[in-house]
Formats: sequence, C-alpha cells, structure tokens
Amino acid sequence: MEKPFILHLFTPEARVSPFDVNMAVDAGYQVLMPYTGVELPMVVGLTHDAIFSRGPKGVSRTGLFIGGRDVLLAADMLEAAQKAMVPPFVVSVCADPSGAYTTAAAMVASVQHHLRRRHERSLAGLRVLVLGGTGAVGRIAAVLAAREGATVTLSSHTGQAHASQAARATGSRFNVSLQACSGQHPEDVLSALQQCDVVLATAAAGVRVLSLTQLQQAPSVLIAADLNAVPPSGIEGLGPLDDGVALGGGQAAGIGALAIGNVKYQVQQQLLRRMREASTPQCLSFEDAHRVASQHLGLVAA
Repeated sequence: MEKPFILHLFTPEARVSPFDVNMAVDAGYQVLMPYTGVELPMVVGLTHDAIFSRGPKGVSRTGLFIGGRDVLLAADMLEAAQKAMVPPFVVSVCADPSGAYTTAAAMVASVQHHLRRRHERSLAGLRVLVLGGTGAVGRIAAVLAAREGATVTLSSHTGQAHASQAARATGSRFNVSLQACSGQHPEDVLSALQQCDVVLATAAAGVRVLSLTQLQQAPSVLIAADLNAVPPSGIEGLGPLDDGVALGGGQAAGIGALAIGNVKYQVQQQLLRRMREASTPQCLSFEDAHRVASQHLGLVAA
C-alpha cells in the first residue's frame, strides 16, 4: 500500500489557520498534523523527525508548511528547515504566514497586469505607496515591488517611527531598499499619495485608509489596489470584485480585494500541489508565489 501524503504544519501561533488546512486538503494532502507554539530553534528537530521516519520513498510524500503571522520569522524558519535536510532525506517545504506571501504575490502581479494592460508600463521606475505597510502583506508586497524596480514607501497609521523601523527590518532581511512615511493623519496620507504612481491598501480588515476625495487630489496615481473585503472597503468607491475599473475620475484603475483573492487562491493551490506532485523536493517562498501569480495572469510564460 502506498504511503499517504502527509503535511506537517508549523506555526509560532496558538493554532494553525483553518484556511491553510482547507487549502492543503483540497490540494490532495491526506494527513495534516499541526504543531503550534513552534519557535525557530525547534524547526531543525521537527524537520529531522519528519524526514527520517519514512524512508527515501516516503519523503516524496511528505511536506512541511510554515505559517504564523511574522513574515520575517517565517523566512527564517523556512531557511532553517531547508538547511536541516540530509540528502536523500529531503522533503518539500513552503512558507506562507497568514497567507501573506501568496496574497502579496497576487496583489503585486495584479498591479503589474493592469499597468501593462492600461498603461503599457511595468513597475520599474514607479513610486509605490503601501498603506498599512508594516503588516504582513504590506511588507512582502513592498519587497516584491522593490525587486521589480519600484521605489517603495511603507506608511503606518501609528506614525513615522513605526514605519521606519519596519522598512529597515524588512529591507535588511530581504536585501531591498524601502522608504517610510507617516500615515497617522489624513494630511500625511494625502502628501504621500500625491507623490506616488501606485497605492496598495494593506491595512486591517474593515479599516478605510483612503477616501475618494484624497484619490481625486492625486492625479499621478495609475493603480489603486485594496485587500480589505470587510466593509467599509479600504479605498472608498472600490468594490471587492472590481478588477481594473476606473476610480476617482482620473486615470487610476482600481483592483478590489476579491479580485486579488481569486488570484491568491489559485497561487496557493498551485504551490501546495507542486509540493505534492513534483518529482524533486520544492522549497517555496514569496518569490515562487509571485512567479506563479505572474504566470496565472499571463505576465510571463508558464
């Protein structure tokens, strides 16, 4: 009898995400085992237990999934798991803390898709403002946009100091340069908005970070994307299913949360299936998620 497909889920949090559990089952994993309260030093031991217990054939049907809420810690845990492999005992591993890696990848690829379709431009040389940029998705979206050649600014509603700390820590961990600004007051947001070409709203659910009036006063904005599917929307006037609609009476195109979410779902499913189906072990992070999202949207060849 063939061994079942097992996915071990590591998280520093008190529980694993039901979303990740559903996605893993739909991707074909038959046994899911959650490990909560996982700290970075524990990853090596857990990985060794996973790889040495099934034999060379069994490891091909074994995977590790790293969740949590801290995108920097998840990257460190992914690296630790990868380094703990002992060939030929090597299993596939994927990190997607709070869905931030796949969501950020879907958001940035969706922006790139509409920049190309509406304006025949790429992110290279553009100015990107990330509202709620100190959160999980905002940080990774910022990294991906910066790697595509954009000048990226993280904004925080708590002020300049918090934004600067997040920009330094995130930029240092992923080797990109990120700027920071305060989003504490409406005038702060408007000032930053008037100096950007793309705005990404990645704040908490149910929090409006950008009004239509502010957007109308920022004629340079080409794309405005929002992740908030919980009313009120993060960007006024932008519906969750909107996908490239005119917004604010200017040249801006709006991308809503569910339009991005549809891409995110496809990306996470493909990554999980790749782990299960690949003939060689996979190590998957947000760069891989962005590549899959770009392929899904026709930005690059599959």
